[in-house]
Amino acid sequence: MLRRYRPRTPQDRTDASLDLPDAVRRMSVPSPSILAEHRADVPPVRRREVLAWAFFDFANSGYTTVVITAVFNAFFVGVIAGDASWATFAWTLALSASYALNMLTGPLLGAYADLRARKRELLVISTALCMLGTAALWLCGPGDVALALTIIVIGNFAFGMGENLIAAFLPELVKPEAMGKVSGWGWGLGYVGGLITLALCLWWILRGDRPAAETVPTTMLITAAIFALAVLPTMFLLRERARPQPVSNAQVWALAKSRVLDALRGGHGLLDLRRFLWCIVSYQAGVQTVIALAAIYTQQALGFSTAQSIQLIMVVNITAALGAFVFGFLQDRFGHRPMLAVTLLGWLLAIGLLYASTTNTMVWIAANVAGLCLGASQSAGRALVGYLCPPEREAEIFGLWGLAVKFASILGPLSYGVVNLLTTGNHRLSIAVTAVFFVVGLLLLLRVDVARGHRAAHTVAAHPEAP
Repeated sequence: MLRRYRPRTPQDRTDASLDLPDAVRRMSVPSPSILAEHRADVPPVRRREVLAWAFFDFANSGYTTVVITAVFNAFFVGVIAGDASWATFAWTLALSASYALNMLTGPLLGAYADLRARKRELLVISTALCMLGTAALWLCGPGDVALALTIIVIGNFAFGMGENLIAAFLPELVKPEAMGKVSGWGWGLGYVGGLITLALCLWWILRGDRPAAETVPTTMLITAAIFALAVLPTMFLLRERARPQPVSNAQVWALAKSRVLDALRGGHGLLDLRRFLWCIVSYQAGVQTVIALAAIYTQQALGFSTAQSIQLIMVVNITAALGAFVFGFLQDRFGHRPMLAVTLLGWLLAIGLLYASTTNTMVWIAANVAGLCLGASQSAGRALVGYLCPPEREAEIFGLWGLAVKFASILGPLSYGVVNLLTTGNHRLSIAVTAVFFVVGLLLLLRVDVARGHRAAHTVAAHPEAP
């Protein structure tokens, strides 16, 4: 007997049973509007608002690229701390402290923002705090260790808070079937913004023959200024669409805590969301290890100079932007889980190439494979969390996403350091062990039923008695 034909829904496309040839045949069908459905009680979403949302990633990425990855971290160790033996440990301890603060407060602040409809208000506060913290690093010179570390803890905490809150707007702005591409726009623009900011800062540092103590502090003002200018579209165009809940001040924090604990336990049908959060912890531990230690690995294990490492980082930013843009579209076309699985396999390939690299050509190939997977996996994770998120709990759920990423940011680099210590400085073995995080992440991803998780999220939203 012939079965009656039933058109596939976006939920079907995310299932592991996706028929890829059929999906390829549908590629000629025009895609629907990306904008979320308009409700009578909230302002309609405009395309310019979606672009303003994506441009926030462009604005804040200069902070991570210049302050955390490429410029101020080395300046702290070499100039502020005077190359002291404890300098690197002090720097990583400050970052870990800021991540721990994000883990402790992110989900609760997110739940509070949902219940009180204050995502935008908290986003403005966290953005201003991060920008002011970046600019304040201009005050730090040789010997100002305590001042620099205090500013880093506060500024990096504010950055993480803003990262959670901006992500929480995604499900309100676009349809579920467009989350991959729009998240990809954001991550792609972020890599472009980080690259432009880094290029301007390096131009300032390299012009003339001046010591780092004179040039690097000024780059903090440059970074803060670019952040302030680039974030203006987001601040002016992004609108709050959540509705304040009828909860008293005395009850709001108790309810926030109850919701967070329920989500962590996978209660009320959020089992697949919980499984995916653990998947994020695993594969992001590998991603954050590569981000934090790429320059060290290329110099210590592969013999790259500082200039060569910076060139490599700049090129990888370009391939990461391409990965975010391209895989965002593919994610919406072929499904969240299949495309994220492809990126995790790509990470394993990149790690294998790095481990086996004996020539600069192999290193560049491995690094650019990692770059493509970096943009793709970052974008895919954020989009899939949005797809599994119950409506009107966005800030809370993305607070949990932030908790997972920040936990991974501690777990991954620390594991690399422990292996490196136990193997008396064997960086090749240390990077090889990092592959374990991607293998575990892939296995955990196989246990996530995306279609079921999406249905469960909307069932939670339809029943007010759920926490």
